[in-house]
Amino acid sequence: MYQDATAMAEAIRSGVVSAEECVKASIDKIEELNPVLNAVVSTQYERALEQARNVKKDNQPFAGVPILLKDLGQEQEGELSTSGSRLFTHYRAQKSDLYTQRMEALGFIVLGRTNTPEFGFKNISDSQVHGSVNLPMDVTRNAGGSSGGSAAAVASGMVPLAGASDGGGSIRIPASFNGLIGLKTSRGRIPVGPSSYRGWQGASVHFALTKSIRDTKRLLYHLQTYQVEAPFPLQTLSWDCLFAPEKRSLKIAFSLKSPIGTQVEKEAQEAVLSILPLLEQLGHQVVELTRDPLDGIEAIRSYYMMNSVETAQMFVEIERSLGRKATIDDMELMTWAIYRSGLTIPAHRYSHILQDWDQYSAKMAAFHQQYDVLLTPTVANAAPKHGQFALDKHIEEKLRNMDDYEMEEQQELIWQMFEAALAWTPFTAQANLTGQPSISLPVYQTAQGLPIGVQLTAAKGREDILLSLAEELENEGKWFGKAL
Repeated sequence: MYQDATAMAEAIRSGVVSAEECVKASIDKIEELNPVLNAVVSTQYERALEQARNVKKDNQPFAGVPILLKDLGQEQEGELSTSGSRLFTHYRAQKSDLYTQRMEALGFIVLGRTNTPEFGFKNISDSQVHGSVNLPMDVTRNAGGSSGGSAAAVASGMVPLAGASDGGGSIRIPASFNGLIGLKTSRGRIPVGPSSYRGWQGASVHFALTKSIRDTKRLLYHLQTYQVEAPFPLQTLSWDCLFAPEKRSLKIAFSLKSPIGTQVEKEAQEAVLSILPLLEQLGHQVVELTRDPLDGIEAIRSYYMMNSVETAQMFVEIERSLGRKATIDDMELMTWAIYRSGLTIPAHRYSHILQDWDQYSAKMAAFHQQYDVLLTPTVANAAPKHGQFALDKHIEEKLRNMDDYEMEEQQELIWQMFEAALAWTPFTAQANLTGQPSISLPVYQTAQGLPIGVQLTAAKGREDILLSLAEELENEGKWFGKAL
């Protein structure tokens, strides 16, 4: 009905349509499409309709606009929050987290929650509890992860935007697969807490999947915060910085090579190459990188170690609430392997990893003294087929017996467990380690009509550069998303 959330909000504000009508239309769309896509795992229609009937249009930029939240974090008091895990199938949130509170304060009306892999560990969405999310353009393919349900919901038109989070690419990867805009914000930009202020040591951030740059800008402006109590406070961006930026020539470094040395398919490379002439026509300087600023393999190994330790800590809290030890039968095999590996990593090793992340951040800050933007493919290929990353039985058996191995052997098994999936999406995780903003833009489609995005990354705190450049591309019509 409306091209984006901004248009819908304006129609509601001007009285062209009521919030209740928009909510009902989204409910109808979910009921029609979800049996095919499996994007939505829980709904709260009566609560949403009641809010729509009593919507306040004043001082709420998105008053009455229906959305979905990701079923991982983004908790809302009294509503289901399963994290894609059988352990939390019936768990209802005790309080709303600050991200959700802020989204509601902006006037959004929540209709339910979207499908995600267990605890968000994968770049596809295929939890054993809720099942796989189908790509709207080709249901034999996965919509991506871990914000795959949100991506499929937006791409199919269920809602104009949806809550998402990104701990290693979980916004940008499904944005690329579904032909959407996916912004991972700078560390410290978006409200965190109260249950967790350090999601994956700051690697994980919450934002949304969108269809337009104006939605992305408006949401960022109104959602951002200077959060003194949080560990990574960041100065907010002004309205003029986002909406009236000074036009200038940018120096853009591009790379077509995987940072971990794996294959990048020709069409993913072509996604980048296709926009280089336009960038130059717009007055920007484009330079091909001859050397990666970071050691990609070293960075990913540190990421896996962080994830292992943070998962072990999470299960300490889960076991406390359960009143018993967690077992392999409580979770998926991938989760079990990550959890058990985290128990063997010594504190000094973990401390060193976090120091390494600080050094990565410093190196990238120096890089951006020379280049305003780093341009790469978002992914190495279009959306994968369902089951494409299934593990062989030999690896599965080792993962079941994770406790039989020493720390280094465990980490090698973690690498093998993720190897095929990582090769498909090798470009996204570095920005999570360094805290930089990074955005996937829907500029290309394959010969099969499948979207592939390009990724732009800027210095920490400089979402304004990314969004200004993205808007230039959008205005030039270089947007696969407009065809959706």
